[in-house]
Amino acid sequence: MDIAADFLLRVLAQFQSPSLAFLLGGILIAALGSKLQIPDAIYQFAVFMLLMRIGLNGGMEIRDADLTDMILPALAAAGIGAGIVLLGLVTLALMPKVKRQDAIATAGLFGAVSASTLGAAMLMLEQDGIAYEAWVPALYPFMDIPALVLAIVLAGMSKAKGRDGPGAAPGAWAIVKDSLRGAALSALLLGLLLGLFTRPERVFESFYDPLFRGLLSVLMLIMGIEAWQRLHELRRVAQWYAVYAALAPIVHGLMAFGVGYLIHLATGFSPGGVVLLAVLASSSSDISGPPTLRAGIPEANPSAYIGASTSVGTPIAIALCIPLFIALAEVVFGL
Repeated sequence: MDIAADFLLRVLAQFQSPSLAFLLGGILIAALGSKLQIPDAIYQFAVFMLLMRIGLNGGMEIRDADLTDMILPALAAAGIGAGIVLLGLVTLALMPKVKRQDAIATAGLFGAVSASTLGAAMLMLEQDGIAYEAWVPALYPFMDIPALVLAIVLAGMSKAKGRDGPGAAPGAWAIVKDSLRGAALSALLLGLLLGLFTRPERVFESFYDPLFRGLLSVLMLIMGIEAWQRLHELRRVAQWYAVYAALAPIVHGLMAFGVGYLIHLATGFSPGGVVLLAVLASSSSDISGPPTLRAGIPEANPSAYIGASTSVGTPIAIALCIPLFIALAEVVFGL
């Protein structure tokens, strides 16, 4: 009983994080009918800065790291991303009034990764003094790309069988190239390469790192506003999407936490790394995923998969899953 009470207190304590406050604040003012609008250019700049900061830091750390330490977590990330897609498809297929192509797109989006959720988790870990390998955020594409590729390939196979009409899915390599050219992965990979092959420490410490926290709070505010605004889109489709979006981040994150714990036992993977792996799995893509799936699965209804992710999945991943996994790590690892 004492352990449960302590765990609950640890979860509640995480809600004091500024990142969660700005997310909930955005939801609140949107619900109250506020006309506040933040220009899209600011949103794009905030996302770019977030990903460049993550990429630069990861690249600088990888430069001095033992790459063999990354192999098992990278393989696990790829397997988790693909596994989430398959699990989501099977789960949604059991629900009434859910079209197969919509189910595949939704599962693909939840298998992919949210950079903003990752950034919020990194900030909260730093605030709590929980260490993690700086290369862990570089696992982003290892989970993101396999999930998106598998979703689009499955949609193409479904069309080829005549379930949702004629047509052929784009080739797997074409999907990979489109994903790599997307704004999110382009910025992240550019930062990784610059951190790996150049010496960007000075510009990182004087520009990217100091702005990280402030721009992340702006991004959280924008996401809170958008989450509320997209609720009406979710009402147009089966309510089962909302149920799936509410439960999937928790289930996916707990699965990844278990995998991360096994890696910890095998290789000494840090508690913070386990938390970030769980957060990657609990998140759903808000930048690269939607345009990739719009192009790869045009038959799917964006109101279903984007509405489920933005209005339900992302707020739960940030407001509930991050505090939950940090508190779980504190209990499991005795932090």
